[in-house]
Amino acid sequence: MKARTVLGTALGAVGAAVLGNRLLAKRAGDLENPLPGVERTYRWRGIETRYTVAGDPDDPDMLLLHGIHAGASSYEFEPAFERLAEQYHVVAVDLPGFARSERPPLVYSPTLYAEFVRDFAADELDEPIVVASSLTGAFAVDAASETEFDSLVLVCPTGETGPERPWLRTLLRTPVVGSTIYNAIASRPSLRYYFNRDGYYDRERLDAEEVNFAWDSAHQPGARFAPASFVSGTLDPEFDLATELASLEIPVTLVWGRDADLVPLRDGRDLADAADLELVVVDYATQLPHAEHPAKFVEYLTAELVHADADSDE
Repeated sequence: MKARTVLGTALGAVGAAVLGNRLLAKRAGDLENPLPGVERTYRWRGIETRYTVAGDPDDPDMLLLHGIHAGASSYEFEPAFERLAEQYHVVAVDLPGFARSERPPLVYSPTLYAEFVRDFAADELDEPIVVASSLTGAFAVDAASETEFDSLVLVCPTGETGPERPWLRTLLRTPVVGSTIYNAIASRPSLRYYFNRDGYYDRERLDAEEVNFAWDSAHQPGARFAPASFVSGTLDPEFDLATELASLEIPVTLVWGRDADLVPLRDGRDLADAADLELVVVDYATQLPHAEHPAKFVEYLTAELVHADADSDE
């Protein structure tokens, strides 16, 4: 009798988990393009990726690369997108495995993302200025070694998110248990906690629309596969970020929120000193200074790019 009771309880729990996961998937709405511009498709190794273009095609190309987390998307650049499009031909892409791009059940790796950035820039752009956020900054640095970029602007870049735990990636990729754990990670309270702790200095700047979009994005079909690599630490590059930055022959600017905690300002100062880079510090900001202070970000960015161009002409 006891064995039957235990078995019945276990089956009931599994059934509840399956039902709950299906209900969450159904509740996620279709993702509309959050950026004002023309959306296009880039097919890469059989994966359809989406990107949005705005601005004068005769202006310098600028590629915007969002950071990595469960609800990640090009929405990250929405506050600054139109301002940037006044001076640049701006292209914001949803990386493979995220948002409006396809999310096949691949084992996502830092090499995959670096190669995607490299191929996308070579095929679609002309020596772009590349603006990349957080861990994606490391992918852009890797790509820059074999791609013609005009310059790099890295917002709180990092090459280390924690120890590698391949077993966790494997667990999160499983249909029932993995989906259940992932849905807890990608819940609205969890996403809001991330934005409040690591995204915004002033919580009043975070609106419900951004959280809702992140939640919808995090619950599209196949949404857990890329984040599974991220939370398991297997998206971290194998090189030392400071060493790789120092080897680049293009201008690189670091942008940091003064109050960033996950990737603190001391890390930015260490990178700037080690690789002899420009460091722009934005007050009253954490990990997303470009989203929280878009006007200031564009002002600083433009000034640094003009400064970099002047230095390269000397």
